[in-house]
Amino acid sequence: MPLVTPLDPNHDTKTRELAAFFNETLGFCPNSVLTMQHRPAISQAFINLNKAVMANEGRVTSALKRMIAWVSSNATGCRYCQAHAIRAAERYGAEQEQLDNIWEYRSHPAFSEAERAALDFSLAASRVPNAVDEKIKTELYKYWNEGEIVEMLGVISLFGYLNRWNDSMGTTLEEPAIESGTTYLGKHGFEVGKHL
Repeated sequence: MPLVTPLDPNHDTKTRELAAFFNETLGFCPNSVLTMQHRPAISQAFINLNKAVMANEGRVTSALKRMIAWVSSNATGCRYCQAHAIRAAERYGAEQEQLDNIWEYRSHPAFSEAERAALDFSLAASRVPNAVDEKIKTELYKYWNEGEIVEMLGVISLFGYLNRWNDSMGTTLEEPAIESGTTYLGKHGFEVGKHL
């Protein structure tokens, strides 16, 4: 049972209008946003930040951003965000081989060296204590420019907020996200856990 009950999607008109963004990314409005509506300024600011962070600016593709989000969420253990990130990666065109083998991104041939550098950055930046070091920086700069690194850290930081929010709230995981989590992450023990 969630810590705080999500409000009806029609509770706040501006949040509802902004939340239409999630119909594209996930196919539904997340329960996390419906909970944030208890303070509409938070739900509205969150959606606008999400839109800015996840915008496709070029080489850090929408699919890669969602895989970065998955690695970050996996590092922190948030099942809710793991399921959402893998679902969004699927909807934004991540290759089937990448979706099926996200756990093995470091060695699986479906991932490029540039993608590995980005995903290693996500893992290091999501750990506590933080593990971003000179080696991570050197690998990043082989493939990515500073603007692209800012985009990646924007995703990691956004999901840092979401991981804390959803694990603390015990946000109920939506059925389509459960299906995506089970399909792509089930072979490695994905379960809904507290997000039932």
